Amino acid sequence: QVQLVESGGGGVQAGGSLRLSCAASGSIFSISTMGWYRQNPGKQRELVATITSGGSTNYADSVKGRFTISRDNAKNTVYLQMNSLRPEDTAVYYCNAKVGWNRINYWGQGTQVTVSS
Repeated sequence: QVQLVESGGGGVQAGGSLRLSCAASGSIFSISTMGWYRQNPGKQRELVATITSGGSTNYADSVKGRFTISRDNAKNTVYLQMNSLRPEDTAVYYCNAKVGWNRINYWGQGTQVTVSS
């Protein structure tokens, strides 16, 4: 079992920045890829960014050049630095961890990010 706790969401004006954090606990030795996804009401959850245990990253095209994902393995924490935020970035952001050989998904509770124009 893995528990994920997110923090750092909130409201910001367009062009501003926010930093999300996600702390993992439990069977953390079995975590491989971690990442951030986002979702708006009535829409599918979409990938924002992922990072492997080795540090390889992947980003959605819509956030490339604006968002940076990083990982502190010593603290079992993954971060999402979000710069140049746009109103369309407004969503609930979820932390994700893939665990074990069969990459079972674990999710955090979500944190709201609201960007006003």
